[in-house]
Amino acid sequence: MNALGLILLDILLPVFVIMLLGYVMQLKFKMDLQTLAKLNIYFVVPAFIFVELYDNDIALGLFGLVLVFFIVYTVLLFLAGQGLSRMAGLTQSRRITFTNSLMFYNSGNYGVPVNDLVFRGDPLAMGVQVIMMTLQNVFLFSYGVFSLQAASIGKLRALLGYLKMPVMYAMVLGVLLGWLEVPLPAFVWTPAEYVADAMIAIALFTLGAQVASFEFLPVRLSVYASAAVRLIAGPAIALVILLVLPVQGMLAQALFIASAMPTSVNSAIIAQEYRMHPKYAAQIVLFSTIFSAATVTVVIYLSRVLFA
Repeated sequence: MNALGLILLDILLPVFVIMLLGYVMQLKFKMDLQTLAKLNIYFVVPAFIFVELYDNDIALGLFGLVLVFFIVYTVLLFLAGQGLSRMAGLTQSRRITFTNSLMFYNSGNYGVPVNDLVFRGDPLAMGVQVIMMTLQNVFLFSYGVFSLQAASIGKLRALLGYLKMPVMYAMVLGVLLGWLEVPLPAFVWTPAEYVADAMIAIALFTLGAQVASFEFLPVRLSVYASAAVRLIAGPAIALVILLVLPVQGMLAQALFIASAMPTSVNSAIIAQEYRMHPKYAAQIVLFSTIFSAATVTVVIYLSRVLFA
């Protein structure tokens, strides 16, 4: 079997198997998706971020490099989204949804499992992915929410809602306690590890259940355009940035692969919450996730060739 086939079989197939289980369970039992989402956002993901950042020795320089990559990459995606949506003649509200679909990608319940399988749990690679996931969550629930409905609900109310999210606090505590080498008692650390270990399975299961709730509707051309930019142009843009930045080896591989993830399910969730073309946003997530099986496989292969 060739290299691409092995990557698809050993890395992407396990991801989609758990997603399929969530998909089937949702069709059969009609689970409460809001409860599953809250389980991830308020319980599993914060524990995972805290454990990974506390347990891994992430240097300040590494965090700075990932942050620079993230900012440059996000700005270029924003400009691409605005330019393409204007060329397509989309309305202002639909243009926001389209642009968000490019900037917000699935670093958590898709990116983390892929990273874990590609790098076999290597602490440096997972540290990079955790930083990317945290930055994505911070960005999604700040700018993402503001761009959709800050004008109608008020910036202060939107900000207060964001401050209730535990992700940022988990990141700060994990980094701070890790750098200060503060020992944690077993009754704190052991439960945190148990919850963190459940993150990958629960996240993928939730993603499958969320996809099962999407409707198959007539597809707009801009949906395919979003998937193409997110899955093909996105990694191409990331590659250019990585060739400019002083990064190589595993760090470059991890960032390159992280850039190839499909559109975040949370982008559809906030579109639904704030009534900003939710069906359109859900279509983008659905097709982006389906097509990612092929494109992520290719990106993983290229990462090994280009940054070996």
